[in-house]
Amino acid sequence: MEFTAKQIAELIQGRIEGDENAVVNTFAKIEEGKKGAISFLSNPKYTHYVYDTESSVVLIDEEVKLEKPTNATLIRVKNAYECVAKLLQMYDAMKPKKSGIDPLAFISPKAKVGENCYIGAFAYIGDGVEIGDGCQIYPHAVIYDNAKVGNNCIIYPNVSIYHDCRLGNNVTIHSGSVIGADGFGFAPTPDGFDKIPQIGIVTIEDNVEIGANTCIDRSTMGSTYIRKGAKLDNLIQVAHNAEVGQNTVMAAQVGIAGSTKVGNWCMFGGQVGIAGHLNIADGTQVGAQAGITNSIKKAEAPILGSPAIDAKAYMKSYAVFRRLPDIYQQLSALKKEVEQLKSK
Repeated sequence: MEFTAKQIAELIQGRIEGDENAVVNTFAKIEEGKKGAISFLSNPKYTHYVYDTESSVVLIDEEVKLEKPTNATLIRVKNAYECVAKLLQMYDAMKPKKSGIDPLAFISPKAKVGENCYIGAFAYIGDGVEIGDGCQIYPHAVIYDNAKVGNNCIIYPNVSIYHDCRLGNNVTIHSGSVIGADGFGFAPTPDGFDKIPQIGIVTIEDNVEIGANTCIDRSTMGSTYIRKGAKLDNLIQVAHNAEVGQNTVMAAQVGIAGSTKVGNWCMFGGQVGIAGHLNIADGTQVGAQAGITNSIKKAEAPILGSPAIDAKAYMKSYAVFRRLPDIYQQLSALKKEVEQLKSK
């Protein structure tokens, strides 16, 4: 597939500087540009690459001022990062989708599969499963009895969706993820721990994407929820009866303990840990490796640290903390001086 700079500019409402007939057929990072590629520049740290890149077209923010001419054709836009994301989405949508059911797939006679679906070799579709139209079920994916999958979902290899779980439309689940394994529920007894049966389900709403090797546990009763538009990275753990709010994003290795409710439009850095039975307000922004032990009631508050506190308070505290060795030496010296004065 080939596009000219003029065609691309029309798609993203951009302004061309250079050859409007420059042709592109692939994407490349600006520092690895090559002829026929389109790149983008949004981070000022990479500005020096624009002068020498071999990419044919570069998307660039309107406000960026260049010190010298470039070889590449420029398309100026309000937000280059958003525009390249839009172009990548369009490019991905144009790629041909697999279709048909591989003869090596197992589909229960009691299951229902919608139109224009792809089901790969060694995929397993259990009794009572319902799969909507346009779904892509890759090899070795397992969908257990009575699970429901909406339209246009993508289930990558080795995903396991346990019985009775519910997926909405346009859900993507990457390889190795487990949806609906038992929640970590055990009751202590004099002889050990008795398992508490987990009889609930997992509900994943529309337009959710879940990264590789992420686990979302079924609830003890009721449902664990991943709300509409949420995006979860790889290696995330969502425990039983938890809820992740609409359009919330989480980076890798976040862990959410049981029965915690995370609000809408929250952002979590990598390795954030959240204790159980908490409520996290809408728009909360959590820095990497923070440990949340109490509910967050103030909306859109940035927090850091473990236990997590207000981000500004944390930075002030850290400024003192990293000077503690010097402060300790000063206190020791002062203590000696005071003792000497007392002895006199």
